[in-house]
Amino acid sequence: MTRNLMKMLLIGCLAASLVACATATPEQRGTGVGAGAGAAVGAILGQAIGRDTESTLIGAGIGAAVGALAGNRIAAYMDRQERDLRAAVAQSDAVNVQRIQESDTRNEQARIDVLTATFKAETMFDFDSATLKPGAYSELERVADVLKRYPDTTIVVEGHTDSRGSEAYNQTLSERRAEAVRTALVGMGVAPERIQAVGYGESRPISSNDAMNRRVTITIRPRPEAFG
Repeated sequence: MTRNLMKMLLIGCLAASLVACATATPEQRGTGVGAGAGAAVGAILGQAIGRDTESTLIGAGIGAAVGALAGNRIAAYMDRQERDLRAAVAQSDAVNVQRIQESDTRNEQARIDVLTATFKAETMFDFDSATLKPGAYSELERVADVLKRYPDTTIVVEGHTDSRGSEAYNQTLSERRAEAVRTALVGMGVAPERIQAVGYGESRPISSNDAMNRRVTITIRPRPEAFG
């Protein structure tokens, strides 16, 4: 009996994770990811407290329910933020918004939805400069207005360069540019504790085209702890 119950638990966790497949909607994926992660954590807590199979199963069930609700809320939150972000930059050809998936830090087998806003470097900076152009501020303002409306996310500003010049110089330039964008966002009212600036230099090319590799990307991730 105990062994069968444990099998049912494992199957339930697997089924919850499968909800996060590519054919599911973002909210369905969020519900599945949350349920899987919650069940795993709940099972561990149940076993630690009760030290028996029944406690493990009860903990897993409670964890799955709580996790599913949180996962659904996160997905819905990111849906709204994506909609508003795309609307804010719809009239701009300097910014490209994408929704991508990456590993969930709570459950390495699961994926979470993340938003990115990528700015063309030539729109933001002059050649070999880390000083924002006057026109860059209006582009950043579009994004900053959305970021302020969705405080339950963290933000990473990533600077990237092409491979011309020395690797060390490009690394420093990318860091200075990322920091310039971070400073501008803070000046526009985005909470500084939410934003991290990182430079990757020439280490993460996305194209054979140098112009495409010169970019600044703002990556927006949900904070799971803010959703219960």
